[in-house]
Amino acid sequence: MVGGGGIWRRVLVVVFVACAAGMGAADPNDEQCLTHLSESLEDPMKNLQNWTKDRFANPCTGFTSYLQGATCNNGRIYKLSLNNLSLRGSISPYLSNCTNLQALDLSSNSLSGPIPPELQFLVNLAVLNLSDNDLSGAIPQQLALCAYLNVIDLHDNQLSGLIPPQLGLLVRLSVFDVSNNRLSGPIPASLGNRSGNLRQFNASSYEGNKDLYGYPLPNKKNNGLSILAIVGIGLGSGLLSLVLSFTAVCMWLRATEQKMAAEEGKIGHLMPDY
Repeated sequence: MVGGGGIWRRVLVVVFVACAAGMGAADPNDEQCLTHLSESLEDPMKNLQNWTKDRFANPCTGFTSYLQGATCNNGRIYKLSLNNLSLRGSISPYLSNCTNLQALDLSSNSLSGPIPPELQFLVNLAVLNLSDNDLSGAIPQQLALCAYLNVIDLHDNQLSGLIPPQLGLLVRLSVFDVSNNRLSGPIPASLGNRSGNLRQFNASSYEGNKDLYGYPLPNKKNNGLSILAIVGIGLGSGLLSLVLSFTAVCMWLRATEQKMAAEEGKIGHLMPDY
């Protein structure tokens, strides 16, 4: 018969072994996420020297991270802060494999290419900061599926096209900045005219997109001519026509006078002298 102390010792051993096993190996999704992200990035300043395959196989132990810019939570990648590291390259769609990721900050680098729509699978994502890069293409409407998003910061890129109205469905959204891009079309009412307890965003969130319009920015500019311009053109054309007509009449009269004078001279020459 086993005493009470022996039972508790066995329980503790089982718990310790389970925890050690859980901390000893990386989540295969996180490993794939980090591997592909590293392959898609260029690091000319060598800021990510410890981003190696060996580290990807075991990036975390509990809450301890062994990777530059990574934060761990219970052995999973919880946050990636790779901002202002002079990184080049593109954003890997395999980032979506870091399914426990809650904050992604790749701001103030030189990243190019599109924002992967696969980020929609980061269902726990609360902060997305891709600002101050050279990203292009459209803003993926699939980001609206990241229901916990509090921050979408995409300012100072080369993003183009329309702002997806689906982003207005993100009820937790408290920071939204797409300023200084190449976006066009109307600002969706779901973002521009938020009401109730939803956070409202002022004009600074949208400025620097010359073809973007609608509240809180001014309405679309009329590409046609204003009434004053039309009147001015009409008056100018009329005046020009009047001047040309007057000039033509004067030239015709002068030519007629010269012709009549010449004919009178001929007649006078033919008349006999008395």
